Amino acid sequence: MKWLAALLSIGAVAVVMTMTGRGGGNFYVPILVAVGAPMHVAAASGQFILMATAVAAAILFHKHRAVDWKLALVIDPPTDIMAFVGGYFSAYVAGTTLKLIMAGLLVLAGVAMLLKVGDRRVASEKRFGFWRREFAGETYTVNLWLALPITALTGLVAGAVGISGGSFKVPLMVLACGVPMRVAVGTSSLMIAATAAMGLAGHAIQGHFDPHWALPMAGVAVLGGVIGSRFALRTKPKRLKILFALTTLAAAAFMATNALLP
Repeated sequence: MKWLAALLSIGAVAVVMTMTGRGGGNFYVPILVAVGAPMHVAAASGQFILMATAVAAAILFHKHRAVDWKLALVIDPPTDIMAFVGGYFSAYVAGTTLKLIMAGLLVLAGVAMLLKVGDRRVASEKRFGFWRREFAGETYTVNLWLALPITALTGLVAGAVGISGGSFKVPLMVLACGVPMRVAVGTSSLMIAATAAMGLAGHAIQGHFDPHWALPMAGVAVLGGVIGSRFALRTKPKRLKILFALTTLAAAAFMATNALLP
């Protein structure tokens, strides 16, 4: 019965998380832990689910010109490298500690999106480290001095706890770089797949991957991801931002409760 509940929960989470450009690992991991998976196995399974779901969503977003490939190729490599490092060294950090770290960072990301719902455009003058982008009829400037360190830190934490990092990448792109919400969501889906693959590799080397947990959950999540990406393409950006913030705060509360309760 718990297994069925987990499958249904993960499918529903995949719909909402894909709509907001996040993988959903901050929900997948607690769900798997709640039905009996050890924390490190849950983290590895979460990375596998994220990878499969994100690939399916990214394909659909790409068809609707909502994936900025050049942006992803520039800011995502630090995340991927550090996700592998985080996944590998997670074996040396207690599961409860990982949960509390993730909960704290999720609160910061959620509050940031609630406090600043409107689009922000970064100054467009040409300066070293500031990259002006024109994509899908929009113009925005990416502050590489800010984006690259944050994405590297995001990868480290994401790989360790089994999440995608979308909870932090979407606010970074929208608030710091002025990327339109729709493009940020689509681009985040592409980056989630790469980050999750690297985090999964780090966990797999440590023997954390268990296909009995990962494969059936991933199948349900992929279906939810396809449904969620279709909803995202039809939803107003402002509503996506509010949904992103509220679900991020809910994930933080869920993870903190899971960590503190016996």
